Amino acid sequence: MAGPELATASTAQDQQAIRQSVRELCRDFPDAYWRKVDKHEEYPDEFVKAVTSSGYLAALIPEEYGGAGLGITEAGIILEEINRSGCNSGACHAQMYTMGTLLRHGSPEQKNRYLPAIAKGDLRLQAFAVTEANSGSEATRIETRAVKKGDKYIVNGAKIFISRAKQSDLMLLLARTTPYDEVKDKTKGISVFVVDMRNIKGKLEIQPLDMMVNHHTNSLFFEDVEVPAENLIGQEGMGFSYIIDGWNAERLLVASEAIGDGRWFIERAVNYSSSRMLFGKPLGANQGIQFPIAEAYARIEAADLMRYHACGKFDRGEKCGAEANMAKYLASEASWQAANICLTTHGGYGFARDYDVERKFRETRLLTVAPVSNNLILAFVGNKVLGMPKSY
Repeated sequence: MAGPELATASTAQDQQAIRQSVRELCRDFPDAYWRKVDKHEEYPDEFVKAVTSSGYLAALIPEEYGGAGLGITEAGIILEEINRSGCNSGACHAQMYTMGTLLRHGSPEQKNRYLPAIAKGDLRLQAFAVTEANSGSEATRIETRAVKKGDKYIVNGAKIFISRAKQSDLMLLLARTTPYDEVKDKTKGISVFVVDMRNIKGKLEIQPLDMMVNHHTNSLFFEDVEVPAENLIGQEGMGFSYIIDGWNAERLLVASEAIGDGRWFIERAVNYSSSRMLFGKPLGANQGIQFPIAEAYARIEAADLMRYHACGKFDRGEKCGAEANMAKYLASEASWQAANICLTTHGGYGFARDYDVERKFRETRLLTVAPVSNNLILAFVGNKVLGMPKSY
């Protein structure tokens, strides 16, 4: 359960206390732990349990449901510090933003049924089934169907790139309840459900995918899977708008993770180049090494300012779609730049597993394409912010 210092965090001093507490937690999970988890493609169960018991995964759940009742600013700080410490928040970060759909659009009964158990760690909600092979980023084109029959929905279809399905008790599922060609508005006719994977009726096949990053990613195949009608979140056919409603939080949390990664890369590059002697002087004394690191640092700091600006608007209830998207774009691109520079600084050692650079290098690269491609963010900014013609 969250401690009192979490429940009241809002000032700069409180936020610094959260940073320090997360760093202390992460010290119990050093590089060697993550190296082993990555090498053997394990799920970091001990780490997830520790983060859950600390109350950090329940940061965004209101206190009335057993959470900390914090804002997106503090939630972002938690994920940033996890990644900055060399850990990987991707093992559990989805729970933070996925449960937002349930929190904002679920019925009182649904929230009382699930949120306290999620906050305590008795339930894991870490799987989010949206993407399909034939739709990709065009989520309105999903083909998985949920047909209502009496007091239940029958689900048939397939999803791809769904992480942590085997490690999660609950899954949020996006499915069409009205076929695409039968709706005038392509965003309508899509519904979102809570699927309890502990008690599946029908057939749900989970096939692990062999991926570059250890996120336990799968293909899912639904064959006559029964979902109780009471597990429909909100109104039938309005699920796409509910999912969009959570995208800003997702963007901001991913931006925070990228900033954490970026600071890890900068710190490692600085330390290595300052201690590595070459031609009689520290490697970092060479401008060809020093200047790129300094530039990468400046870009991370600039992205951090946009992150905080967007988080502030989000926590005040103001519109922040443009800022959240730009924060995700700037942070992920800055972290990727820092990753490349860190790898170059380490030379051959950057490819050695014992230095952990190659692991973080792979992990942060994902953030430029997931959960949304940075090209789509640029398309959004061009069209929705700058008023340019739609490019897709």
